[in-house]
Amino acid sequence: MSSSGLRLTLNASIEHWPIDGTFTISRGSKREAIVVVVEISAEGIIGRGECLPYPRYAETPLATLAELDALGPIIDIDQALVSLTGKAARNALDCAYWDWQAKRTGITPHSRAGRRGPAEVLTCYTLSLDTPEAMAAKAASVANLPLLKLKLGRADDAARMRAVRASRPDARLIADANEGWLPSQLNELLAVAAETRFELIEQPLPVEADAALSSVAHPVPVCADEAAHDAATVAALVGRYDAVNIKLDKTGGLTHAIAMADAARRAGLRIMVGCMVATSLSMAPALVLAGDADWVDLDGPLLLSRDRANGLVIRNGLISPATPALWG
Repeated sequence: MSSSGLRLTLNASIEHWPIDGTFTISRGSKREAIVVVVEISAEGIIGRGECLPYPRYAETPLATLAELDALGPIIDIDQALVSLTGKAARNALDCAYWDWQAKRTGITPHSRAGRRGPAEVLTCYTLSLDTPEAMAAKAASVANLPLLKLKLGRADDAARMRAVRASRPDARLIADANEGWLPSQLNELLAVAAETRFELIEQPLPVEADAALSSVAHPVPVCADEAAHDAATVAALVGRYDAVNIKLDKTGGLTHAIAMADAARRAGLRIMVGCMVATSLSMAPALVLAGDADWVDLDGPLLLSRDRANGLVIRNGLISPATPALWG
């Protein structure tokens, strides 16, 4: 999107959103989502974007806010987007600009991106890492949700997969180990995943050990997450992974996420559109890619104890299109 030297007023702030309980993955637990929100304005029009800086990628909310504040209160949008080095910071600003453009021109982000128009999409619902019994009970308690994603990455993962499958024989299942498996475990755990009818396993190995994926059978497709960031990282995934999880906070915005999705398709990889735990303002831009994805994992608002005003409507796992009052 060219701006022809367009100058906008920029404001950025940190917000805290409580999680409903505790969200646990193989790397640890948290009880709140700390997001950075960007607002840009000009011509009486305000555009908004949100990011969640993630320590796994050496980003923090305070550092992200500082990088955005250093741009100054009035920015040239093209120069600002090029100058930002933090992917989370660039994501929030890029998405705010997409929102501003949509409100200024009346052209929806889907149309501007050349993507399939808004429609309901089915999202995963994530089960936080816990004991096999607790995860099975949680799965049973959300019987209205047809697509579940299990957080794995500790001892007894085979028991977790079997327990959840026994609890929800009807459900579609995905698992995310968040780099928590060892190469020596791959054959056994992928076999259990196939036995229990999982559709996908995300990032089973640490990035530095994922070469082992090229030398084992994949009875269940394997998806890159921590190993995949933007379009430039796609080529290295071929031969190791079958799919890629595209998250706007990793790509550095919707603009770069679109480029990554196109690169993944050219490389023959399937696509998941994913998210960090954040509010509907983070999810809405990712919905631009959701219509062309094989899996959608935009359940962030469902994991919070409350969402922002005009948030996405999600019923029985189906996300309705965002309204302009939220984004776009």
